[in-house]
Amino acid sequence: MTSSVGGGSPAPSIEALDWLRGEPLSNFQLGKIHILEFFSTICKPCGPALAHLAQLQEQYRDVGIEVIGIAANEQAATADDARAQLDAWLTRLPHSKIRIAFDSSGNKHWMDASLSFHVPQAFVVDRDGSIAFIGGPDALEDVLPKVIDGSWRARVEAKNAEKERIAEGEIDAMENALHRRIRAATDIEDWKSALSVIAEGINLFPDRISLRQSQVSTLIGEMRDMESGLIALAQFARDAIERNSEDWLLAAMEELFGPHHDYSELPFAERLSLSKELSERILILCAQQDALSRAQSYQTIAHYYNESGDNGMAVGLIELALNLVDGGPLPDEVKQEWLAHLLRVLTEYKGEAACYGGICMPPPK
Repeated sequence: MTSSVGGGSPAPSIEALDWLRGEPLSNFQLGKIHILEFFSTICKPCGPALAHLAQLQEQYRDVGIEVIGIAANEQAATADDARAQLDAWLTRLPHSKIRIAFDSSGNKHWMDASLSFHVPQAFVVDRDGSIAFIGGPDALEDVLPKVIDGSWRARVEAKNAEKERIAEGEIDAMENALHRRIRAATDIEDWKSALSVIAEGINLFPDRISLRQSQVSTLIGEMRDMESGLIALAQFARDAIERNSEDWLLAAMEELFGPHHDYSELPFAERLSLSKELSERILILCAQQDALSRAQSYQTIAHYYNESGDNGMAVGLIELALNLVDGGPLPDEVKQEWLAHLLRVLTEYKGEAACYGGICMPPPK
């Protein structure tokens, strides 16, 4: 699979765009360099990326830089609903000098055609109307001056970046197709077929934690195949320990002692045995984490210690998590929600009311 839109190819048309801010453009102006950023209102980095592009447009105003923001993949029931949520989102962004448009084609001509599946994604259209660069907006600080002086497209680094981008895009396309097959099977509750596709995905993408989680949830949660589910859990735990990765260790622990599954038909001793080394590894790696990540890790393994009978350890970990969250750099509303959640967990473990920083939770019923 190769992309039909890439470095050096003619830029697709923009005449069908629905313009929301700024004067409409029916085509690219020859002699100018255009930067298109595809964004989504649910994408957290997209707003700051647009703000940075606005600064670049101002910085390079004298050489003819034009920035266009294009809304991509808005999740709304109708086009009118999409427009309404875009208008609301844009009122919170001070980008009055950037043209903003909505791509009603569903991004087929730009994102899909270039094997681009994530936003924000930037396309730089050179002075001759051809695409000079496709990639993350954060790369433009380095790339844009070379596009301006005309040296970028001939550089080895440009050719290497494009080859790497296409290779990654082809992998993303394969993974997206795999997930569509999984969804198609789960939508009709064909769990056997779903499990087969998940196993195929694990072979193709062994680094994807989400596929391991899907395998476990399908076996235990949907098929209630406890024997195969335990085998999958054990393999997940062994792989996490071998990788010694925080993400893998925490994800495996969540599958073994999280709130997602009914474990009543699984042998408790087996779960404890699998989780013991996971928890020990997580505690060792915690020393390398920032405060908020440590708090999340402590909360995850506290449930294991509580169920294993070491209630004192579980309570101590939640109390440590409370202190870490309280001292962490979080917005006050988010901090209060997290503290309240941890206090609820603490009351469950202690079997009595608990207070922290002016927040009190009644004893569990």
